[in-house]
Amino acid sequence: MRRVILTSSSGVGLIHAHRAEMVVPLIFRFVSGPLPTSYHLDQYLNGRMYPRDPEVHWSDLVRRSSQTGLAHKNTWLVWFCEAYGVDRIELWFDPEPNSQLLLIWILDYLRSRPSMVERLRLRLVDFDLIGADVAELRDRSVREFDVTERDFEIAHIAWEAYRAPTPERCFGLLSRQFPKFPFLKPAMEELLAELPSPVTGLGATEARLLELIAKGHNRTKELFQPGGLLETRVFDQWEFGPLLEGLASGPMPAIAGLDPKLATLAPHDARGRNAAYRRSRLSLTEFGQAVLAGREDFRHHNPIRRWWGGTLLTNERLSRWDAQSRSLVAP
Repeated sequence: MRRVILTSSSGVGLIHAHRAEMVVPLIFRFVSGPLPTSYHLDQYLNGRMYPRDPEVHWSDLVRRSSQTGLAHKNTWLVWFCEAYGVDRIELWFDPEPNSQLLLIWILDYLRSRPSMVERLRLRLVDFDLIGADVAELRDRSVREFDVTERDFEIAHIAWEAYRAPTPERCFGLLSRQFPKFPFLKPAMEELLAELPSPVTGLGATEARLLELIAKGHNRTKELFQPGGLLETRVFDQWEFGPLLEGLASGPMPAIAGLDPKLATLAPHDARGRNAAYRRSRLSLTEFGQAVLAGREDFRHHNPIRRWWGGTLLTNERLSRWDAQSRSLVAP
């Protein structure tokens, strides 16, 4: 039986676990920045339109197979599975929010590809793939299910909700039951918690960052590194920087001590920006202390323009999340 595993970047260890002939990691990050367009997402799973196409495609991230050689390169994923007689396509996505978003996206994509539907199996991965060693990934028992039309419908509803221009439909998902997707609602609530608080104007990770700095953790290395103090299930280490810069800039910054050279560096200058972060010695401003104490609202004094799924958050249209009542506060 020929098997292909579709997974998130957290599941790259499955490559060495010998549970399938091919492991395809899907690399998109849907939890920060604007969502890719439907066209861009489709092109990622399709073949290159011309040899020098600079865009990354699914086949660029797949190891050479002893059975297929390089035949998967530059081809459409669906076509490859059909041409090489793939019998089973397993979906391995763990509970963390970005992985759950990838799961509903790929199911929504595959629902209109009949030749793929009959091959699909959903694995209920109830542990973190990124922390599992090869032996665990190889030997651990992981329940599997057939994918039904109802499952495709749920994935479509959830994906369209996340892509919507307001978060109301995502909030509505919290009152529904998804038996085969037990991690979808917890992931969605973790994402909603990153909306600004109605009291402080901070998302959950932003508030955690201020708390840690207030306790004297002033170095970005101990805050940002994998397994560091700021580690959350929503953002990865590369997404903490923009959050920090947002809190350290504007008319009334909450954080002081960020290296001023960051303002002059290009967004793609990873080496320069990393060095500037490491040079920084962070502290809370007086305003930041007031925000942390709930006496000030950061968003009342500073501009906001950032994406939450398909929602563009601005000062004029600012949806908020009340963690205490677990409710969405409309603009």
